[in-house]
Amino acid sequence: MARRPTRRTRLGTRLGTRLLLGVALALGAGAVAAWLIALLVGPAIFHEHMLMVETHHPDPEVVAHAEDAFDHTWQLSLSLALFVAGMTSILVSAFLARSITSTLTRVRHAASRVADGDYGVQVPEAGMGAELEDMASAFNRMSDELAETELTRRRLLSDLSHEMRTPVATVDAYLEGMADGVVEADAATVTMLREQTERLRRLAEDISLVSSAEEHRLGIQPEQVSLTELMDGAAAQARASFAAAGVALETEDSSAGAQVTGDRDRLSQALTNLLDNALRHTAEGDRVILRAAGAQEVAVLEVEDTGDGVDQQHIPHLFERFYRVDAARDRAHGGSGIGLAIVRSIVEAHQGSVRVTSPGPGQGASFVIELPLSRPR
Repeated sequence: MARRPTRRTRLGTRLGTRLLLGVALALGAGAVAAWLIALLVGPAIFHEHMLMVETHHPDPEVVAHAEDAFDHTWQLSLSLALFVAGMTSILVSAFLARSITSTLTRVRHAASRVADGDYGVQVPEAGMGAELEDMASAFNRMSDELAETELTRRRLLSDLSHEMRTPVATVDAYLEGMADGVVEADAATVTMLREQTERLRRLAEDISLVSSAEEHRLGIQPEQVSLTELMDGAAAQARASFAAAGVALETEDSSAGAQVTGDRDRLSQALTNLLDNALRHTAEGDRVILRAAGAQEVAVLEVEDTGDGVDQQHIPHLFERFYRVDAARDRAHGGSGIGLAIVRSIVEAHQGSVRVTSPGPGQGASFVIELPLSRPR
């Protein structure tokens, strides 16, 4: 039994037919125009030349015979030329229409597969010119980005469920124990339950913060902020934790009073997150340096450590939500894997950028924030 053509196949056929009919119509219009011009101009010019052949005594019969011969010759020659040119053009146009239709059909089929959730589909190069090549290239980039987004989404949901599972399971176990009379609702138990609910609250706030920043809804209260104030405030807040872990925290200020326009609390949060990240990836005896500098039009805040370092394959992903270089180690130290994503969101909301460099595992890392510099008034 013959297979009926699908709607997509019919659409592709119609497009090719329309392209071919458009070319044929253009050729027909050009042929008619050429015929009319030749009909109006050619005989009149030829007649004038025939009269000039015998200026004094032109023979009307000779002139009439020559004009008849000319009419027959030009009509036959022009008709044959237009026919050959038309057939050649139609053949070439049919080939081009088929090639263009084939390329667009491949793109349409690929788009349908993407719509069905197959983000790995790619459109091959057609060799049909820069415009179609650019379209195929743009589609392939879109497909790659959608595939990466889908992978990130799945990882985010998996990590988010893991982050929530531990405190929820802990709270549930203690509540069940209290209901059965096995666990007493003493001060220690209440404190532990509050810590777990606080962990869930922080996680929810962190996710909300990153989502708001990515959707350009992050509230910013701009003011003139000194780099020195930001650096000293973040260092003061972190010193107790660093001292307890036996990690040296040093500051270096070469900002010379440089300022930025931004939200003091948000920028302080970004620095605090970088310091917390450095503390989780350093051990007793390591050193962390917090630097502030102003160079030309750029304000620089840097957190450099002598800790674990980062392998090059992880660097492009460090600022993604829930991404961890060592998931087991980070979870053991209480990291949610979202702190660096918050840093990037806050910095980009201030029209700045953040980057990380590391010589390799075990050789430390350096996180650098760059913000537009504004000099004090």
